[in-house]
Amino acid sequence: MRLEAALTGSLKEAMAAEIKAAERAVTSAVNAAAQGLKTELRAQITGAGLGQRLGNTWRSETFPKGGTSISAAGFVWSKAPGIVRIYEEGATIRSTKGLFLAVPTPAAGRYGDGGKKITPAGWERRTGIRLRFIYRRSTPSLLVADNARLSKSGRALPNLGRRQGASFIRTTGRTTVPIFILVPFVRFRKRLDVAGAAGKWIAALPGLVSKHWPNEPARSAR
Repeated sequence: MRLEAALTGSLKEAMAAEIKAAERAVTSAVNAAAQGLKTELRAQITGAGLGQRLGNTWRSETFPKGGTSISAAGFVWSKAPGIVRIYEEGATIRSTKGLFLAVPTPAAGRYGDGGKKITPAGWERRTGIRLRFIYRRSTPSLLVADNARLSKSGRALPNLGRRQGASFIRTTGRTTVPIFILVPFVRFRKRLDVAGAAGKWIAALPGLVSKHWPNEPARSAR
């Protein structure tokens, strides 16, 4: 008995079709891994109680853009790398300009003058209120605003009062409001595992390539 085998069609065309299939499978797999890693890292941040806004700083992109390649690459990054690194590695932050770090309370608001990061000096310029230092021996000291009032959103505002005829009448609700808590340092514990999540999705790539490979082998026209 003699068995014979023969190729039909063009071998060159068949190989080109297989390469195209490989390019599509690899690119789709890399894109799926990048998207999966981004989604997992966003979930890590919200699960750690760090907020959706920080979670949404994670972005992903696949290269080549708008094309396919057997050497496709995925890139996942955060637009707030400094903050993410603190919670990925853990850190202790101390003041570089004095004895204390000034941690704003909700009454301080989010921004200082000019929309910059809130600081005691910036808060005073924005509101026109002088802060008073209160030393506390066994608990963190405070910077407080005297004769202030709280808005409906909980922010401290000047108690300007209202005019009635020629006289100036103080409004009610004047109080002393803690604006900053003074601490020697702030310690952030590790709450994220970025490297672990990345390693998991890298290990999943071969399976993702297999999943996105065509079920039937590419065939050239006879």
